[in-house]
Amino acid sequence: MLKSFKTEINPTQEQIRQINKTIGTCRFIYNFYLSHNKEIYETEKKFVSGMDFQKWVNNVYLKENPEYSWIKEVSSKSVKQSIMNAEKAFKRFFRHQGGFPRFRKKGKSDVKMYFVKTDAKAMIHCERYRIKIPTLGWVKLKEKGYIPTSKQGYLIKSGAVSCKAGRYYVSVLVNMPDIKKPQLNNHGLGIDLGVKEFAVISNGITKKNINKTGKLKKLEKQLKREQRCLSRKYEDLKKRNKKKGEATRQNIQKQVRKVQKLHQRIENIRTDYINKCVNEIVKTKPSYITMEDLNIKGMMKNRHLSKAVASQKFYGFRIKLETKCKEFGIELRIADRWYPSSKICHACGCIKKDLKLSDREYICECGYHADRDYNASLNLRDAKTYKIA
Repeated sequence: MLKSFKTEINPTQEQIRQINKTIGTCRFIYNFYLSHNKEIYETEKKFVSGMDFQKWVNNVYLKENPEYSWIKEVSSKSVKQSIMNAEKAFKRFFRHQGGFPRFRKKGKSDVKMYFVKTDAKAMIHCERYRIKIPTLGWVKLKEKGYIPTSKQGYLIKSGAVSCKAGRYYVSVLVNMPDIKKPQLNNHGLGIDLGVKEFAVISNGITKKNINKTGKLKKLEKQLKREQRCLSRKYEDLKKRNKKKGEATRQNIQKQVRKVQKLHQRIENIRTDYINKCVNEIVKTKPSYITMEDLNIKGMMKNRHLSKAVASQKFYGFRIKLETKCKEFGIELRIADRWYPSSKICHACGCIKKDLKLSDREYICECGYHADRDYNASLNLRDAKTYKIA
């Protein structure tokens, strides 16, 4: 079984330069592949595969343009992986599974330095406090003992180094032995996701909306102040002359880093909360879990709810829950998007068509009275039509 681990690293200054150089080259080659493919398609109506593009760059383009020979100075595996990522983006677009691939911008796109185990010489070793990465050497880990070590007999297949808000992370794919799946209970669970409360579960447990807590509100208020400060610095740069502008640009970079750190801190708090919610739900060991197929793209079009919906990270929750369910052997059921879970009475089964979003209590003519979201979670648990994730 392959399992991924991600942790922060503490590279030296020389290693940081090599990481930044590799990430910059990968970003350049990704954008170059997009522009080259677009140009070829407009002139010859052909699509250039990633493998053909790599051969053309190595055998033709670099010989005709020696000023771009710095592409060869970084890991070839990272460059090849960035080309393959661009090819996957094109294929998703052709299958109507996403929009047209976008160019990756410096400092704004999540570009990674990819590495892989190719042979015995390029073995990726990991010890308790450090990891050996090809082209970088030994790199210190900030979280000791988190990644399974080579002495314990675990094999690292591949990995990637990324940078976010000035901090560097390594994520590795480890070949782990299959875990013995636990004995599951006979009952199932229904989960109703929402904005007022993050999740209402059919067993009576309610997961609150963490974005309404004082800690996150304070961080968002601080983020607004720092963003306003950054905006003022950009406005001042337009008014100043070139000599004073150099010092202003350095101050802008410092302010950009402050904004990035606040964004990352808020993101980490939300992700940690989702991980804890998923673990608590899975540890109850239900035989199945049913949740709704939410139309997140449609919900984001509502300008009154778009920020609240985005901060809840519904899709991230579903992906993490799906991964955990596969690990524990739990069946994850996805109810149809148009299944009226909130409008069905759990007691008599009648549908209340005039139910409004402002109605937080479900009151039926049969005498049934319950919380709206809890009633929806019960209906999801007992749903008869669904698909297996």
